[in-house]
Amino acid sequence: MAFWRFSPFSVLLGLLSLLLLHPITTTTTSTIGIRLSIIRKPSDDNLPVFREAPAFRNSDQCGSSDSDRIHVAMTLDGNYLRGTMAAVLSMLQHSTCPENLAFHFLSAHLAPELYSSIKSTFPYLNFTIYRFDPNRVRGMISKSIRQALDQPLNYARIHLADIIPTNVGRVIYLDSDLVVVDDIEKLWNVDMEDKVVAAPEYCHANFTQYFTGTFWSDSNLSKTFEGRNPCYFNTGVMVVNVDKWRKGRYTQRVEEWMAVQKQRRIYQLGSLPPFLLVLAGNIKAVDHRWNQHGLGGDNFEGKCRSLHPGPISLLHWSGKGKPWLRLDSRKPCTVDYLWAPYDLYRSSRHWLEE
Repeated sequence: MAFWRFSPFSVLLGLLSLLLLHPITTTTTSTIGIRLSIIRKPSDDNLPVFREAPAFRNSDQCGSSDSDRIHVAMTLDGNYLRGTMAAVLSMLQHSTCPENLAFHFLSAHLAPELYSSIKSTFPYLNFTIYRFDPNRVRGMISKSIRQALDQPLNYARIHLADIIPTNVGRVIYLDSDLVVVDDIEKLWNVDMEDKVVAAPEYCHANFTQYFTGTFWSDSNLSKTFEGRNPCYFNTGVMVVNVDKWRKGRYTQRVEEWMAVQKQRRIYQLGSLPPFLLVLAGNIKAVDHRWNQHGLGGDNFEGKCRSLHPGPISLLHWSGKGKPWLRLDSRKPCTVDYLWAPYDLYRSSRHWLEE
């Protein structure tokens, strides 16, 4: 086969030169796409190895213009890469127009291994990897109740509008610990009614628990919710009007509350509360089917939870327990078997067998 004319070292060297000269971008029409399936063995940095996903093609009714593009943003982290791969596969598998999906990955490192891992798993995927500089938020982060919530990449969503291209006016932001079991275009087409964010909203939740007594006892702080009916929403599934976000300087608004947190300790969680302070009570509510959240249990123990009643379009393992870890430990929760069919992970045992 033609790609055997290249040694692994020459392919890697060529890839590194591309990284220095161009954004890490690939599309279905790109000429950059040397098939990197020759780099299939486990790498030195212990990234997981994945099976190649099948090609997914548009149905006849799909358009092919820029206006038909559906933009999805996710963070890219080696520790959650297995979840990211499952999430991408689930969207492609259930999409009527999978070739119209454009993925925007935010990573703390522009590592060639991450690029080649995605490219070899999804050879036809339209994706771009952008570097998110952790120093943009490192000094603003306050210690929370779970260490994973304190990682700089968890705050990248705040800067999403500043990182992706300016011609992208709307984007769906998704966490890596979820799978989509419906056509993502339905979420993309939600009528945002002039709001900057659309997301499932949960007004039955005890909203006061997301902030400390220091916050509620200070009238200058708590009055931020005056004139609003604030409800909890999960920032792991959001449709964002990026144009309005930029014009409204929402990044700066969120960061202003993070600065208050550093001085006063007004909340316990990570990146969620400052979003709530800025946006709760002023978002477009989306059907709950688009975020069956909490499947990872609480933030302390990650105990098993059952599904909520009602239709489901998206399953979200928010909380401490992640399905791939529980499956590998042979102590899965029942809901973890709903994630397993989208797992492209190829264990070392399978690699040796091949």
